[in-house]
Amino acid sequence: MIQSMTGYGKAVCELPNKKISIEIKSLNSKQLDLNTRLPNLYREKEIEVRSLLGKQLSRGKIDLSFYVEAATSDKITKINQQVIANYHAQLKSIASELGLEQSTDYLKVIMPLPDTVKVELAELDEEEWKAITETLRAAIADITDFRRREGAALEADIKERIQLIGELLTEVPKYETQRIEKIKTRIRENLEELGQNNKIDENRFEQEIIFYLEKLDVTEEKVRLSNHLEYFMETIDSKEPVGKKLGFITQEIGREINTLGSKANDADLQKIVIRMKDELEKIKEQILNVL
Repeated sequence: MIQSMTGYGKAVCELPNKKISIEIKSLNSKQLDLNTRLPNLYREKEIEVRSLLGKQLSRGKIDLSFYVEAATSDKITKINQQVIANYHAQLKSIASELGLEQSTDYLKVIMPLPDTVKVELAELDEEEWKAITETLRAAIADITDFRRREGAALEADIKERIQLIGELLTEVPKYETQRIEKIKTRIRENLEELGQNNKIDENRFEQEIIFYLEKLDVTEEKVRLSNHLEYFMETIDSKEPVGKKLGFITQEIGREINTLGSKANDADLQKIVIRMKDELEKIKEQILNVL
């Protein structure tokens, strides 16, 4: 069963002091396009996260977001005692030289100064990361399930349209015989208008008609188109990602339909070709979203 590249998945990790919601969204893209939004605490694991997403989701424009609700901050604020002591010693020396009162509240002066407070990130707990990794896998499984459901709908629609093109192809032969008669009649009528009808060598006329009809023969196009349609149906049932391959097959299908149209030389056949092209364009639009 094929998968869609469009999807959404979510999973929640409940930890003792925080709750982390992981959301994954994906849209269609020719290649794998990853965008991750991780809190600073988990930035060191970004390569691992991207690798896991790439292996499991294969292709698409994928956005991953971590949303953290924490009782305490991951940032640890510490007072830099050494810096404050240095500031204090300098201020006392200056105050003594200037004869200022020693009762001055130095801390009010010192604390706004640079580097008196330093902020450090808490270290990532490996047990916590194991729990987050399992949650990430659950979110990936959720979006994969979403993609499969979307893919099932896509597959049903695409197969129906391929089958319709096949049905239209079976209608071509019934117009081919009458097309030949129409061409013969049209040529004779044109000759009559020119007053040349009585001067025709019937054997030569038939030979020219045969030569002309050989150029308009669509037997090869019908066979190739039928083969391409059959190959398309075989490919879409593959267990591997087949979006790109199906795109290539539709190009070949389109080539045969176009050639069929250029050789049609008949209004009824042209109508069939137009309907085929209409269905093929809808298939191409759908395949853009197939993984």
